[in-house]
Amino acid sequence: MEKLQGENEGALNQDIIHKDVVIIGTGFGGLGMGIKLKQSGNDDFVILEKGKGSGGCWRENSYPGAACDVPSLLYSFSFEPKHDWSRAFAPQKEIEGYLKHCEKKYQLSSHIHFNSEVASAQFNESLGRWLLTTISGKKISARIFVSACGQLSLPAMPKIAGMENFNGKVMHSAHWDHDFSLANKSVAVIGTGASAIQFVPEVAKQVKSLHVLQRSAPYILPKPDRAYSAFEQSLLKIIPGFQKLRRLGVYVQYEARVLGFSSLQFIMNHAKKQCASFLKKTISDPVLREKLTPNYSMGCKRILISNNYLATFNQDHVSLETGAIEKIKENGIVLKDGRTLEVDTIIYGTGFKATEFLTPMTVTGLQGKALNDEWKKGAEAYLGITVKDFPNFFMLYGPNTNLGHNSIVYMLESQIRYTLKAIKALNEAPKVKYLNIREAKQSVFNDHLQRKLKNTVWQKGCGSWYINDEGKNTVNWPDFTFKYRHKTRAINLKDYHLVKKAS
Repeated sequence: MEKLQGENEGALNQDIIHKDVVIIGTGFGGLGMGIKLKQSGNDDFVILEKGKGSGGCWRENSYPGAACDVPSLLYSFSFEPKHDWSRAFAPQKEIEGYLKHCEKKYQLSSHIHFNSEVASAQFNESLGRWLLTTISGKKISARIFVSACGQLSLPAMPKIAGMENFNGKVMHSAHWDHDFSLANKSVAVIGTGASAIQFVPEVAKQVKSLHVLQRSAPYILPKPDRAYSAFEQSLLKIIPGFQKLRRLGVYVQYEARVLGFSSLQFIMNHAKKQCASFLKKTISDPVLREKLTPNYSMGCKRILISNNYLATFNQDHVSLETGAIEKIKENGIVLKDGRTLEVDTIIYGTGFKATEFLTPMTVTGLQGKALNDEWKKGAEAYLGITVKDFPNFFMLYGPNTNLGHNSIVYMLESQIRYTLKAIKALNEAPKVKYLNIREAKQSVFNDHLQRKLKNTVWQKGCGSWYINDEGKNTVNWPDFTFKYRHKTRAINLKDYHLVKKAS
């Protein structure tokens, strides 16, 4: 393989930053990895962050009404509990603040390079090192490369004819323009997913008129949210073990829900009745209620929770449009039924390219293999963490580690622990240049995973962001999270080819 520019076996170019570990991202994954590296005694790492501050998707998604749909008690590191969450489901600003608190408390700031979006990562087989190059030209060389980009970092935009012709304001929910006033505006929202159901009620409070364009109705349950009292917060703080006990109770409650997505799908019937009852109670107009009634198996798409989204459509200045879009023109949106919705603002609530891991970064492994080429038919990895022919490369929140029933932070902690053990094993084996997951091990793991996924509700043909263009679910974990933790409890070096340095 051609040597990396600026590096050779005799010396390392001084213009390159040299580290043991390079991490991408400052969300829960990247910060958690950095914290655990420091606690293990490894300070030889750098974290690259494309934005100007830490927080990951909780920094990016600052739209009005943004909040978590996982209970606050589960949405924190197990080693850094937060007793003073303001609500049962934490708002965006509070989660972002928690992550910044973790950055400060564990002294990660000196390790983070902000405004450092990675353009490429290339593995040098002869050196056994990765070279990462940012879009500004900064170069970082590291023995170990950890991606903590997550699955929800690349906003998805629909392909609609004439989008470029619109003369008004356009924004995606992940890039909210807080300096733009919605007052007295005629607004169209395209998309009715997890972000839209949070910001639509807030937008409706500000605008002159609002058209919500829906492709398919989501299942919506009431959100069991409430404010925590100062007394409750005090109890969590002063009573030893009380917060751990409550966290465990919430974990068990949510963990059981995976059965409804997999082996006991009839359980969804009860939840489906709850959705129908909530809809009927909220929407009296039978025509509108029919539009808001999903026509696919519950759970096939993400189940959403909101107390105020449905009620928003009872307002006279808000309309729900279910007709297909023909095109977008200078002053509005043309529907296929011939009508034009004249608007001066379009907000896209169209989610993320969850199946396009690491895009648009180019990652090159052994024999010049490009990760995007290897994943043309769908991303896959061993345990969602390591990929054959991409040595010393570890992913946090990688393929098939998303959840429909519990907290991703629990999964991330499992992945961080596994990665930390791999790094420790590498650093304690000075003769080993790199490790590379065995092809058979990765294939067996993913064949079993895909067989299990075929029997889940996600494969009921509804078409969701879980499924790629090949019809493969590359996103979700179809089992209990404690089973995943068991699988990642230790690294078995026999699962890997251990390539030794030349003597």
